[in-house]
Formats: sequence, structure tokens, C-alpha cells
Amino acid sequence: MTKNKKSCLACAREAGEITSGEMAKSRYFDAHQDCLVLIPGLVIISARRHIQSFTEFTDREQQDFIKFLCRVRLAMRRALGVKVIYLYHREDTEHHFHICLLPRYGWMNKFGKKIESVRPIINYAKKKFKTKGDIMKVERATQKLKRFLNKKAIVD
Repeated sequence: MTKNKKSCLACAREAGEITSGEMAKSRYFDAHQDCLVLIPGLVIISARRHIQSFTEFTDREQQDFIKFLCRVRLAMRRALGVKVIYLYHREDTEHHFHICLLPRYGWMNKFGKKIESVRPIINYAKKKFKTKGDIMKVERATQKLKRFLNKKAIVD
């Protein structure tokens, strides 16, 4: 294992060392709640193998990814009532390829509606959302998404 992989959260998740926030897995990807940012329904989809970019996807991973992404987004809409998300990805991270699906809630409007609003929203949530009640909201949302994602078929 390389130095990079030793400190990689996704490798630890894949090895079963981290299980909090688990929602669903596909053959090549994992969906889970961001455990550092307590925004209900903030979903991270990460590759199950240690790659940095979607340009490294195999043909099968490409097909699996779009199906899984659509399935997760539909679950967010149906199980949590999330009408709008911001989807973002960075390739300059030390972790596996991952993409974040940030649900847009009314309280976020004060930060604006452009991509530049994402960092202030995340920082605000990290600073303000720390109570047991906040944790319970995230856990309830995670369980709703998990139940929905583990149904046999999802049809829009």
C-alpha cells in the first residue's frame, strides 16, 4: 500500500474501517453521507478503487457510475424531497475519486446560488451544526436514503 492509500478515507471505508453514513454500494462505487459536514442528505459518491479522476474509469465503471449517480439523485428527490442539488468534484484530493451531491435548502440562499456559495455553506455547516439534534437529522436522512437506495427497483 502506498503512503497515499494509508491515509485515504475511501480506502479505509472500502476496507470496512469506516462504516458511518453508509447508504449503498454498486459494483464500483460507494454512496455515503459526508461525516464531516452535518447537512442532511449531503451525499458523497466515491470510487471503490483508488483512482483520482473519472478519466481513469473503465468502460464498465463509466456505465455503473452514471446509473448509480442517477439512482442516488432520484433517491434524494423521492426520499428527502430535495428539488435542487449542486454537484461538484475535485481531482486534487488525496482520496479516491469522489463527487459530492449537495442538496440546496432554503437556509443556504443567504450565501448565493453560484458555485462560489459552496465553500461558505460547508464552512457554516461545520461551525454551526454540531448538536445532537443536528446529528439526528443527518442520521434520519441517511437512513431514509439507505432504505430507498436498497429497494430492488427505482422507477422515475
